[in-house]
Amino acid sequence: MIYFELFYTFFLIGLFTFGGGYAMIPMIQEQVVNKGWLQESQLTDFIAISESTPGPFAINISTFVGSQTGGVFGAICSTIGVVLPSFIIIILISLILARFLKNRFVKGALNGVKPVVVALIASTAIVLLIKILLYQGHPLFSQSLYFDRVSFTLLLVLSLFAFIYKRMFKKSLNPILLILLSAVLGIVLFY
Repeated sequence: MIYFELFYTFFLIGLFTFGGGYAMIPMIQEQVVNKGWLQESQLTDFIAISESTPGPFAINISTFVGSQTGGVFGAICSTIGVVLPSFIIIILISLILARFLKNRFVKGALNGVKPVVVALIASTAIVLLIKILLYQGHPLFSQSLYFDRVSFTLLLVLSLFAFIYKRMFKKSLNPILLILLSAVLGIVLFY
């Protein structure tokens, strides 16, 4: 019975919470503490742990609460419960969006947005690079921002590698492979 209750509670939390995982905290607090699953201090600890562990906050907190309340199967039930509403909504949106993507106005709007997104990301990178190059060593500028030639060289080498790979094989390099390659090179160069 506790497993269904965990699933149902977190399904409702996932369904009726808008604004991301942090917007779920009051609803989680109300449900979990009122049902006696956790004390207020335990929930506060789980919130802190959920914020500091990798992954989405909502999934982390639901997994921790489910684990504490119902063990491994409780963690699975609560995690599926919090994720399922978003999954269903995304599936429905993708079905509707597929129809809209055939519309020439929607196609035009999306094609118009693509260069703007690229420009925004590129401008942010350029501004940060200029700040790092111009203000290196300035007392008002954070010491954590400095120009690291090894990292910059690594960026150039990996970018060149990805570019050459795409030209030779007519397909993009798998991003996971690129991340793993970067991690290995980082360990070799910086450890």
